Amino acid sequence: MGGAGGGGLGSVGGGSLLDIYAMAWEHLRPGSSPVDWCEGNYLISSNIAEFVNTFSNFLFILLPPVLMMLFKEYGRFVTPGIHVIWLLLIVVGLSSMYFHATLSLIGQLLDELAILWVFMAAFSLFYPKRYYPKFVKNDRKTFSWLMLLSAIAATALSWWKPIVNAFVLMSMGVPTMLMLYRELQRVSDQRVYRLGIRCTTVWAVAVFCWINDRMFCEAWSSINFPYLHGFWHIFIFIAAYTVLVLFAYFYVESELPQRQPLLKYWPKNEFEFGIPFISIRNPDTKDWLNYCRLYCLQQERERDNKHGLNKISGD
Repeated sequence: MGGAGGGGLGSVGGGSLLDIYAMAWEHLRPGSSPVDWCEGNYLISSNIAEFVNTFSNFLFILLPPVLMMLFKEYGRFVTPGIHVIWLLLIVVGLSSMYFHATLSLIGQLLDELAILWVFMAAFSLFYPKRYYPKFVKNDRKTFSWLMLLSAIAATALSWWKPIVNAFVLMSMGVPTMLMLYRELQRVSDQRVYRLGIRCTTVWAVAVFCWINDRMFCEAWSSINFPYLHGFWHIFIFIAAYTVLVLFAYFYVESELPQRQPLLKYWPKNEFEFGIPFISIRNPDTKDWLNYCRLYCLQQERERDNKHGLNKISGD
């Protein structure tokens, strides 16, 4: 891939538009990626290379809008940046679907870069200050700029050696989970602790699926089950959004303790295998009053409309 990239840069210098277009098409061409997962290609559909790996990304598309709804209060009273992360998860899902449907190099890069930007956005928002490097001086704004510059540099470098990107991203998950383990030792809420244990378990299962699909394809194909990468998509989404929920909780508990974060579950709070989210028990008084005023007005209008419809139907 490095040789092809060098040839492309030389063509740009020579001003050959035809060579530029040829290189761009080569990266868009189905099958141009050096990465090919265990699932057989074009076996279920003649238009989709890896059918199961493509549609196993469904959670990345369906769940983020629900999370945006559940974190509406958090986005208002803590940081609206949480919604950027949910949007990026949708981008990850769409990019992964495109990659597995085409196995193109551009699809691979979009998939991996979307994941990279989720990492960097999450680090910018929620990375605990106690782990900051000394030169940052506990300043989150400076650390966020550092993450942005790192993301831009990594994006540029990813075009140079695309084949190593997946392994680099996997390696970023390990220190994240170690940091989660350390944070769980500090937490007093047992519901949060139990969620952390479940998150770690699901992440371990996801990594098991990824490694086995990548390295032991022949063994799994021999028993007609080359679909572990599809299960990786499902498990890693559950682990990813759960770890984001946990670090969103740690952030408020550590830096905005007056907000009093509370872990809840939807649709039923007592059922701990539902969708976790963070509720804010003590938001800023002024913002809270404005929020309640708007919410109450909306509720009153809905009640009035419903009452009016009932009256008309009764007449």
